[in-house]
Amino acid sequence: MASAPEDPVLERYFKGHKAAITSVDFSPNSKQLATASWDTFLMLWNLKPQARAYRYVGHKDVVTSVQFSPHGNLLASASRDRTIRLWIPDKRGKSSEFKAHTGPVRSVNFSADGQFLVTASEDKSIKVWNMHRQRFLYSLYRHTHWVRCAKFSPDGRLIVSCSEDKTIKIWDTTNKQCVNNFSDSVGFANFVDFNPNGTCIASAGSDHTVKIWDIRVNKLLQHYQVHSCAVNCLSFHPSGNYLITASSDGSLKILDLLEGRLIYTLQGHTGPVFTVSFSKGGELFASGGADTQVLLWRSNFDELHCKDLNKRNLKRLHFDSQPHLLDIYPRTPHPHERKVETVEINPKLEVIDLQLSSPPVVDVLSFDSTTTMETTCRTLPDKSEDICGYFLNPSLVPLECPPTTVKKKTDDISDLLSEGQRSVPLAVTDALEHIMEQLNVLTQTVSILEQRLTLTEDKLKDCLENQHKLFGAIQQKS
Repeated sequence: MASAPEDPVLERYFKGHKAAITSVDFSPNSKQLATASWDTFLMLWNLKPQARAYRYVGHKDVVTSVQFSPHGNLLASASRDRTIRLWIPDKRGKSSEFKAHTGPVRSVNFSADGQFLVTASEDKSIKVWNMHRQRFLYSLYRHTHWVRCAKFSPDGRLIVSCSEDKTIKIWDTTNKQCVNNFSDSVGFANFVDFNPNGTCIASAGSDHTVKIWDIRVNKLLQHYQVHSCAVNCLSFHPSGNYLITASSDGSLKILDLLEGRLIYTLQGHTGPVFTVSFSKGGELFASGGADTQVLLWRSNFDELHCKDLNKRNLKRLHFDSQPHLLDIYPRTPHPHERKVETVEINPKLEVIDLQLSSPPVVDVLSFDSTTTMETTCRTLPDKSEDICGYFLNPSLVPLECPPTTVKKKTDDISDLLSEGQRSVPLAVTDALEHIMEQLNVLTQTVSILEQRLTLTEDKLKDCLENQHKLFGAIQQKS
């Protein structure tokens, strides 16, 4: 079946990674594409034809997530090596590594103003970082299993997270409390995100479903069953009218949220698709999966210029705002089976002139700005603050206080520096690393105590309720 002019079309595909693609993200100007992979590398692709690509070397294990900052001057990445890195996306590839999580880190996400970063980890915690002050702020503990994803709301007031404990939680960033909880008895969410105006959240389920919830009325609005395997990722079109999903069944699906139906099925990958993302304007989207390829698609189905719409959405980011027409999706759950009127697009079946992009790749070794305190002009953290939360970002440190940058040796896997290169003695560094390890243990202990305290409070509440009921029953009999 030939594609109509308004149908999505595969424009290019990029080859450079040597293992499965885990995450993709467009730069704010849509001129670059960042990708993360199981091969432990981060790659930066220029969308201009035949432009040079950069492979960033620094993580020691699978890179699980990548995102550009809103201004495009930073690139954040998460890894199974338990670290988060901030990169300057240029040919030098300076990066800062910071550690606070005690388990693999699954996701990174900037707030819309770029002032904060939220990270989710298999240590069951969510951590928030201040980008301006360059330090760890606080942790959120209520999940009882690995946290797979955490995202800021468009206005930055809320955080949504999903976990293998089969819950989706909404957090208030002001009082740092969990203010809402959505639970599922069947499967857990692999991925979750807010819609562009912040009134709804969408979840990609391990039970093959896609669900959309209205957080203003705590109601399930739409429930799609269009995939035959787990849904791994999703992305809202900037207009908020469309949602694209990526699944282990090897397909991408595009949903029309206003009509409440599946409109496109895209067959471009061989094997599971792990990630998908719209560009900031919605005219492009990219996908990646187990076949190690990154596919670049042109949307075509919505030529609406979204700048005015986005400005209008920003005015409607409060709970007390009156619902707008574009906020109101169908008010009842919609289980959708495959429909004959949906369009299936398989680029491999069409004779088209695809641009194969295997550009020259430049390996960029990270010039680390490490988490150990290598500058003396920084104020030390208070005793109440987590010292391991401090990190140095080369693009954020004032010019009068340049961080000590150290070139990483490729043949030294331990990343140890010679004594002459260090600004602090080796013994002091070892002592600080030991303190950081002890703080990690302390953090885990506090997390366990918080969970036990919560369970104790719940049991005490149940006991008091039962006692009150029993007392009432005795009074009635007497």
